[in-house]
Amino acid sequence: MVRQRAQDNPPAAGRPGSRAAGQPGSRAAGQPGSRAAGHANGTGGSASQPGSRASDRSGGPGYGGGVALSLAISPCPNDTFVFHALVHGQVPSAPPVEVTYADVDVTNTAAERGAFDLVKVSYAALPWLLDDYHLLPCGGALGRGCGPLVLTRGDGNGNGNGAGGPDRTDLTGATVAVPGDRTTAYLLFRLWSAGRPPARIEVVPFHQIMPGVAAGRYDAGLVIHEARFTYPRHGLTALVDLGEWWEADTGLPIPLGAILARRGAVDPEAAAGWIRDSVRRAWADPAASRDYVLAHAQEMEPDVVDRHIGLYVNEFTADLGDAGFAAVEALLGRAADAGLVPQTSSSRATAWTS
Repeated sequence: MVRQRAQDNPPAAGRPGSRAAGQPGSRAAGQPGSRAAGHANGTGGSASQPGSRASDRSGGPGYGGGVALSLAISPCPNDTFVFHALVHGQVPSAPPVEVTYADVDVTNTAAERGAFDLVKVSYAALPWLLDDYHLLPCGGALGRGCGPLVLTRGDGNGNGNGAGGPDRTDLTGATVAVPGDRTTAYLLFRLWSAGRPPARIEVVPFHQIMPGVAAGRYDAGLVIHEARFTYPRHGLTALVDLGEWWEADTGLPIPLGAILARRGAVDPEAAAGWIRDSVRRAWADPAASRDYVLAHAQEMEPDVVDRHIGLYVNEFTADLGDAGFAAVEALLGRAADAGLVPQTSSSRATAWTS
């Protein structure tokens, strides 16, 4: 197993559908060549047409005889902050890119078809993707204090109209809205609620989850990213922080989103170098990406954007390191033992040059 280590550190702080719980279901799939819609955080954002050069990016040296690299990321602030330099042709060794912005559930599905050369996916989707993609040790979202939340109405102690108190049994019989059935958030939820699952799971576009819970359409909702900063505005309470649960149970950071490089299309070592260069440039000059980040985070206040970046862009963004790889192996290993994902050998889950 080969792992390339980075020496950089961040500055301080700085589909509608339903089914019975635990049952597989169909997922919305963005088709290459069609306009990808959505936001990994459910807050809007623009989408670029796959197969066309993004208008917010300058050119760069060619790749593979002048062919541009296809890249799919979310429009959420951590992704646009990290990839700003790469998208805008500011990484000297990198090729030009054709960028698509899409919800992570869409990119998970598209990656199963090998739709993109570089793609942001959920770590939970890796067992279905590693035959065709390398896991890169950088660029993704992994950390501490940044896990998914289970939200309900009421005060979290059984008062109000929510799902009830903090014990997992309180969701028995409940309908829970989730952002995707192969998202890391949902995988963590299934591990947490093992043995006492809710009665019904509904896959819902992320931006509809908090309003739906507040309106009583769902008893609880599973949310990620900036929702941890904004859920009180909806009159909701956090029943459980799945990141805190995971960290207390394992001592490891929580692996959320991964960057993959398509086998046979992209040299993973080169791709890791481009991404790390882009990360270094983002940290060195945060103001350079500001307009780009805010343009895609259309419904976020600047202070929420800053908190979002400060939480999700961290030392693991530059290099997963031993703790990051251990977290990935622990998540997939536990999920496989529980029969939630296919078995994946640790070498294939963590080696990006094999």
